[in-house]
Amino acid sequence: MGKMVRTILLAGLMLLIVCGGGFASGKGEATKTAAITIGYCSPELDAFQAGVMYSVMHYAEQKGWAVISEDANTDPHLQANQVEYLISLGVKAIVAVPCDSQAFCASIAKARQANIPVYTIDRAPVGCKVNMVVQADNEKGGTDSGTEIVKFLTQKYGSPKGTVLELQGEMAQNVAQLRHKGFIDVMNKYPDIKVTSKPTHWDSNQFYQDAMDVVGSQAIDAIFLHSDTVGGTPVTQALTQLGKLVPAGQPGHIYIAAIDGSPNGLDLIRKGSLDQTSSQPNPDFGILTEYIDKEFKGEKIEAGPVVKEGALWSPAKIIESDVGPMLELSTTDVTKANVDDKRLWGNH
Repeated sequence: MGKMVRTILLAGLMLLIVCGGGFASGKGEATKTAAITIGYCSPELDAFQAGVMYSVMHYAEQKGWAVISEDANTDPHLQANQVEYLISLGVKAIVAVPCDSQAFCASIAKARQANIPVYTIDRAPVGCKVNMVVQADNEKGGTDSGTEIVKFLTQKYGSPKGTVLELQGEMAQNVAQLRHKGFIDVMNKYPDIKVTSKPTHWDSNQFYQDAMDVVGSQAIDAIFLHSDTVGGTPVTQALTQLGKLVPAGQPGHIYIAAIDGSPNGLDLIRKGSLDQTSSQPNPDFGILTEYIDKEFKGEKIEAGPVVKEGALWSPAKIIESDVGPMLELSTTDVTKANVDDKRLWGNH
């Protein structure tokens, strides 16, 4: 399998997947009884992406569909080869989380030539269209984190001022671009807040090194992490090594806000190391299958509100974007006040 997270996935998720009977994971393992087989391309299988993949499989199982899954291990070239493999199998649709939002357009074009519809989940393509995108409202997540940082700085200094470090994801991906936009639009309203931004490419070592370099060389009041899944542990380790990991509420505390709401991120909130995160709705990203089914039946995906009573991602909305119809599921602002909410994916 190659990565430790793949082993964890097998231990924790594959039992559920195999027992479902309506789908399978892995090359050529689709069950003979499934009426429809779709392909799923994961960029990697960390805790977050494993949850996204399982969500798609779970929703597909409810329809009696088979899913053949591929893991690109963060390699866009490998992901392109995997799409070609799925095309060769004649799957009815391809669902992907692109490793590189722009490079993935070449794979979309090949699938289209084979009359196979393509959908993306969690991330949108850049520069081409798909049948539909389902993702979290990442801009809202960045806005919520930025807003909480402004509250902290105002409380600390009496007005919104200070120095903030933004540790970005992979800025070639629209998900990182949107998280940055939501955050920086808030920061730009306050000229006395200085922001230093560093792209980490979703690399945990880079999160650590950038935190060491910046926090070790200048006074930082707050940090915004594009991902607590990847960045939570290395950044708090860096602060610990620098002697600057001070619990929330104590003098010298560096406020940390993030996006994802991973199990580790929620634990860091409980410990007082992380202050806020915007939890993703990844247990429900598989709702995409409802819209794939609509298109299989010849129905059109219409823009408008999407509401489900009791769902953390509701209200959501379908918008007409430059890459096609896009369903944006709401993120959930998480602090110590609601960190134990059982509906958060990090508490599953």
